[in-house]
Amino acid sequence: MNNTAKNLSNTVPSQALRVVFAGTPEFAATALEALIEQQEALNIEIVAVYSQPDRKAGRGQKLTASAVKQVALNAAIPVEQPATFKKSSTEGIAARQTLRTYHPDVMIVAAYGLILPIGVLNIPTHGCLNIHASLLPRWRGAAPIHRALLAGDTETGITIMQMDKGLDTGDMLYKVKCAIESDDTAASLHDKLADLGASAIATVLQDLPSYQAKAVKQNNHEANYAEKLVKSEGEIDWTQPAAVIERQIRGLNPWPGAYTFLDGQRVKVLASMPVNETQPTVKPAGTVISVGRKAILVACGKADNSDTHIYTEASTLRITQLQFAGGKPVSAEQVCHGNQLDDGDKFTSEPG
Repeated sequence: MNNTAKNLSNTVPSQALRVVFAGTPEFAATALEALIEQQEALNIEIVAVYSQPDRKAGRGQKLTASAVKQVALNAAIPVEQPATFKKSSTEGIAARQTLRTYHPDVMIVAAYGLILPIGVLNIPTHGCLNIHASLLPRWRGAAPIHRALLAGDTETGITIMQMDKGLDTGDMLYKVKCAIESDDTAASLHDKLADLGASAIATVLQDLPSYQAKAVKQNNHEANYAEKLVKSEGEIDWTQPAAVIERQIRGLNPWPGAYTFLDGQRVKVLASMPVNETQPTVKPAGTVISVGRKAILVACGKADNSDTHIYTEASTLRITQLQFAGGKPVSAEQVCHGNQLDDGDKFTSEPG
């Protein structure tokens, strides 16, 4: 081969990587949209998209396509929605065979919500890569964004992981950090990490063999688990320090949301100010100290100084937005000018 031929061969792009994408909610849809837009630049071809079966949603309980499915349909990409991949079922066996027909080089998984057995993970030539919303091995599991906020973490991030048979235990190909700001909610942090995840997977796909060759094993001794959220976690225990409750309000926004009770009626606590310093009070936990235009001051439990481990006087929380039963969200100023809350009222942790 002469020099001209050699130079020409170097400019001819290799065959596009055949990609199957698997995901369900908005977090995954963000990554899918980004990959669709960059197919030519990344030299990939998204040959199929997998998503959870349509679910009933809204007041009318109509069957609704997932966010990922809607993106795929808009891009005219084939969509598969198996209920299982288990080889113990006829449907699972058929789902595996269908996946094989796409001849995937790699499968990208993001918040899919369906367990992929080892037999499925081994179908793509380069295996399956997961876009995980934490800096593994911290916060393996279903709710890493919420758990990071609830724990008071100051940073989180995205890990692109080579999936194995364990729960988020696979080797790490790429990690990128994201600061957690004092006003971040689960919703705002979700959006930041969704964008970061889309960027991170694109980075890895630019040179997949290199990233896989440099994969790093996780330290299982450093691992902890982000358990799935349950609705009851939204109930506020006013004997907890204000800082803990403030993280609960942000970490559970929008779902399941933080809530309390006033005269037996549920009240949603939508937003509060950051707890930068302890404001002591002698009022019982849950007592409304004052209803002001900027904030509603509520007595909470004793705060633990993390440096000295000395418990101070009871702490206070400054609530800026509430939603009373049957009503719309209202600001502290609106509450101040209304008659739904007075100084001395008592929030309780359960009805009655």
